[in-house]
Amino acid sequence: MRVDVVILGAGAAGMMCAIEAGRRGRRVVLLDHAERVGKKILISGGGRCNFTNIHCRAENFLSENPHFAKSALARFTPTDIITMVEKHGIRYHEKTLGQLFCDHSSRDVITMLERECAEVGVRIITGARVTSVVRNERFRVETTETVFESEVVVVATGGLSIPKMGATDFGYRLANQFGLRIIECRPGLVPLIFSEEDREQWCDLAGVSAEVIANAGTQKRRGSFMEKMLVTHRGLSGPAILQASSYWQSGESIAVDLAPGVQALAPLFARNARRDVTTAALALRTVLPARMAERWVALHHPPDWTNSSLTAMEQKLHAWHLTPAGTEGYAKAEVTAGGVDTAELDARTMQSRKVPGLYFIGEVVDVTGWLGGYNFQWAWASGFSAGQAV
Repeated sequence: MRVDVVILGAGAAGMMCAIEAGRRGRRVVLLDHAERVGKKILISGGGRCNFTNIHCRAENFLSENPHFAKSALARFTPTDIITMVEKHGIRYHEKTLGQLFCDHSSRDVITMLERECAEVGVRIITGARVTSVVRNERFRVETTETVFESEVVVVATGGLSIPKMGATDFGYRLANQFGLRIIECRPGLVPLIFSEEDREQWCDLAGVSAEVIANAGTQKRRGSFMEKMLVTHRGLSGPAILQASSYWQSGESIAVDLAPGVQALAPLFARNARRDVTTAALALRTVLPARMAERWVALHHPPDWTNSSLTAMEQKLHAWHLTPAGTEGYAKAEVTAGGVDTAELDARTMQSRKVPGLYFIGEVVDVTGWLGGYNFQWAWASGFSAGQAV
């Protein structure tokens, strides 16, 4: 079967690319190995799809080339996806920090994309397992059922995160096949696991949360995020930790400020103030849950309660250094950090610099967004940019 464009992967990026290419009159086939489109869209945002972030900028993304995402993000902005959502009558709301969610269900977004594809004649084939992709004069894409020939192949196969949803390394293997470099992949936006010592000291507090600033990474590439932290039965999670995890590398430490902007132990410096474990724990309860405050003091109280010792204790409170033993892995990761090297791609079109007609979009590319709708916006933007070029 001869077509103009074959797109591999019917997620957010692939479907947006298909829509834009179809609008330009291209004959598009959209293939996905799953039995239905948009499986990750369906579970996103707790089932309500955090489809964009109104504050989206290139600075909200992690990549070997921090400037790469600028072109695509400028070509398709949060306003553009909001316009599409409103066109289909989907009601939405801002939750926090610019995050936009559907009022009803993620299914609304999938239905929107399917309708847009249908309107421009995109053919969607699910349950299609691709067995080979080769290129001679044209691309030849073989599935277990059909062979397609096209001028263009767009790889929108996603990353390694959430394998139970069908995630595979197919996109990376295809990039390798055609000689493109891969930036080493790792789980991103993922809970961190305590070392054995920290697990013994903290994991019985599973379920306790606090507003913190989590810092991770090196001076060259460092992330600092003020949001909630959650103690789990294996380590730390919550938005602040998930954000920091994308910047963390194995063997490095993270630093957590448990009392952002507050001198929590100030009451102990007052004239005639008692200085003991009980008083210190009461002071910390103004910024931390009671159990966590008591545990912190039990583990970090000074031997002599002098001014200098209390000052050192306060400093520790604002820079709790931990060296995680690892992460919860791709099973719990929301995204895959790393991917197809952006140096291999044209930032305006997402086309391979080495292989004309071969494009990579979405999560398979080494562009990883923050938590809160940024990765969806990258999917829309990169898909749109490729769709305008194919």
